[in-house]
Amino acid sequence: MPVNVWGYLREYEAEREEILAAVSDVLGSGKLILGPHVAAFEEEFAAYCGAKHGVGCDNGTNAVMLALLACGLAPGDEVVTVSNTAVPTVSAIASAGGAPRFVDIDPATYLMDTDRLEAAVTPRTRAVVAVHLFGQCVDMEAVRAVADRHGLAVIEDCAQSHGATQRGKVAGSLSDAAAFSFYPTKILGTYGDGGMVLTGREDVAAKLKKLRFYGMEKTYYALEHGYNSRLDEIHAAILRGKLKHLPDYIARRQALAARYDAALADTALTLPVTAAGNAHAYYLYVVRHPRRDAVMAGLKERGVNVNISYPWPIHTMTGYAHLGYKEGDLPETERAAKEIFSLPMYPSLADAEQDAAIAALRETLAALGDA
Repeated sequence: MPVNVWGYLREYEAEREEILAAVSDVLGSGKLILGPHVAAFEEEFAAYCGAKHGVGCDNGTNAVMLALLACGLAPGDEVVTVSNTAVPTVSAIASAGGAPRFVDIDPATYLMDTDRLEAAVTPRTRAVVAVHLFGQCVDMEAVRAVADRHGLAVIEDCAQSHGATQRGKVAGSLSDAAAFSFYPTKILGTYGDGGMVLTGREDVAAKLKKLRFYGMEKTYYALEHGYNSRLDEIHAAILRGKLKHLPDYIARRQALAARYDAALADTALTLPVTAAGNAHAYYLYVVRHPRRDAVMAGLKERGVNVNISYPWPIHTMTGYAHLGYKEGDLPETERAAKEIFSLPMYPSLADAEQDAAIAALRETLAALGDA
């Protein structure tokens, strides 16, 4: 059997009874949209992250978009972020009417190089989207310092950082608003799409609740232009149960990462680096090798499936050519895109499967003369 980079079936089997009970509870309740499970999950997830308010929405992309709009983004305002991220981060900025501006990344962590942030700020800049990538946080004290000097809103993109911490604070509690995805692959994922915005600001929370529901506070009357972006009651019920397992999910991911660290320390791979003050939740275990494509081909031949996050920097994509960037503008981002790949990482990955992946990786490296 192949070793896959991700899978959910074992986790589903282990939690099947409670998941189906949650679904049955919703279907028998007579309340399918914005019901008691959404309200309860909003409160419970916000409390877990140390935030005052949670507003559920339909996916992580719209969570970023709504967070920006709720923080006052206007058409044409610039938003600084990174190009080493999933397309949804930048898609959400554009959908909110913003103009993305990119800064390069730290080559060790692949996170925003906060030393470059201030140089990207212009008179048109209104917000920073800090992407907590692969399971750990951007240096939010540095981001906040720049933002405060220039009066910018700070948004955390937490799609890959559920439960990650920085200096003892949980991702999602370090900004004006924080966007989460509950896509199935995430550290906390449901069985479809889902998202949430967390905030400590009453005004932002109130705005979010209108924006996700057509701009309405009461049915049929729009106070402003809004969207259909609601978290489904069924997904909220499932996520409430899975939230109780989140500490165990993270502990298992950290244990798997420690096993990789020990087994691969003497290889030619560049292993993940955890930034000072961070506790890594290991959404992904990202390694680096100058002959990445050859390594991946060797692993595939040996039955190990891996992934690249992300093979194409957003500033080089034709869909965002209008932003005016060219290849060479973000050299660390571009180099990383050619060399990084992710090893199998999910809580129900068995030790034996991980050992097989490690053995295949070592064999591949040896065949390439890089053992």
